[in-house]
Amino acid sequence: MTLKQAMAEARAILAANGIEDAALESELLLRHALKISRVQLYLDLNLQLSPEQEKAFWQIIKRRRNGEPAAYITGHREFYGLDFYVDPSVLIPRPESELLVEKALELSRQRPLTKIADIGTGCGAIAISLALNLPAVKIYATDISDSALKVALFNCQQHGVADKISLLRGDMLGPLPEPVDLIVANLPYVKDSELPQATPAGSEPVLALNGGREGLEKISRLCRQLSGKLRSQGCLLLEIGQGQGKPVTALLHILFPSARIEVSRDLGGVERVVGLYFTGNM
Repeated sequence: MTLKQAMAEARAILAANGIEDAALESELLLRHALKISRVQLYLDLNLQLSPEQEKAFWQIIKRRRNGEPAAYITGHREFYGLDFYVDPSVLIPRPESELLVEKALELSRQRPLTKIADIGTGCGAIAISLALNLPAVKIYATDISDSALKVALFNCQQHGVADKISLLRGDMLGPLPEPVDLIVANLPYVKDSELPQATPAGSEPVLALNGGREGLEKISRLCRQLSGKLRSQGCLLLEIGQGQGKPVTALLHILFPSARIEVSRDLGGVERVVGLYFTGNM
């Protein structure tokens, strides 16, 4: 079987199992199995796979067909133009979360930021993206999971920002040693009732997705912990799920009636980031 034939057959299998982007994933997984670049793949499409290579590739396709995310199989995920190591102890970074980074960088051009906290950092994608773009800023990155922090540390070291990011274990804002100028948070916001669909066997950690009955439990807790954690004129950027804009902004209006609140949509038109901006002391 040639590389071209293997890729075509894998694409058909993945598509038949309801996997989106089957063509892209079949190529990605074949390159991973053979440990070759995209250029090498397309230069050698008519090359014959060895029996060992065929066996390894179809084992990988079986894992993907059974629901294991491609990012866990390859150990890699791109986020904000950067490559991150991921494993089943962390949530796989989503393209829509890049809006958090973009809003934070936009904010940095409007007001001075010296300290930022990334809450629920996972693999560290958001914190590291900010550290590379804002080299003078001190960043705290917290997570309740020891395993997640190990992944984040590895990624910090790979991107050369281990000295710019302080990784802190603990729940929500508790580990922060001092108030910061900006808090960014991509917390679990999936409803209990939606978890079976969001976390099939071999998929992402429930801890990183479970937002409680309405999907707002973790977000609500963080909002109620803000006092004393933001400096004067500090800001909060929260990623939210579809349909959560109104309840989150309503809560923030009650908690912080004098603050400015904005909601930003992602490229799909979904309300994705809620910004809370203080003009003075909280």
